[in-house]
Amino acid sequence: MNSPADNRFTHLDANGQVCMVDVSSKPETVRQAIAEGSIFLGPKVFPLLLGGSLKKGDALAAARLAGIMAVKNTSQLIPLCHVIPITAVEIDFSPDHQRLTLNIKVMVRAQAKTGVEMEALTGAAAAALTIYDMCKAIDRSMVIEKIRLVQKSGGKSGNYTLGATAPSE
Repeated sequence: MNSPADNRFTHLDANGQVCMVDVSSKPETVRQAIAEGSIFLGPKVFPLLLGGSLKKGDALAAARLAGIMAVKNTSQLIPLCHVIPITAVEIDFSPDHQRLTLNIKVMVRAQAKTGVEMEALTGAAAAALTIYDMCKAIDRSMVIEKIRLVQKSGGKSGNYTLGATAPSE
């Protein structure tokens, strides 16, 4: 199996053909990832979303459910992702009243042979897209922003925290 230090793409075999990474020899460890994103809602949508006044219903509940479903189905959406037995998903929303933005935070945990970063990122994207879908009749100028990995732990590569200068242990 290739390691990041090999300077090769792990999803290409020796002949340059696309392949799924073989993780069968890796030990199962507790893996966790946190991703975040945000959606700028603007002055029309922001108060309606927070007040629960959308004609389509509870957008936050729908977005939470969409995020969880996306986490569970990441291997069907992202080519070459492994099916991972997810053990926990938490999705939190926090409004930024100054910026008229809704912040989305997704935590995913599993006991697995490979990480859950893609699952957390996919969950954040799906939650943001669901908010957009449920609010687009009011204002289509909403902007989904900064979907990114914030933190990950577990596995051979160790821990990662966004903005940290060295791997955290």
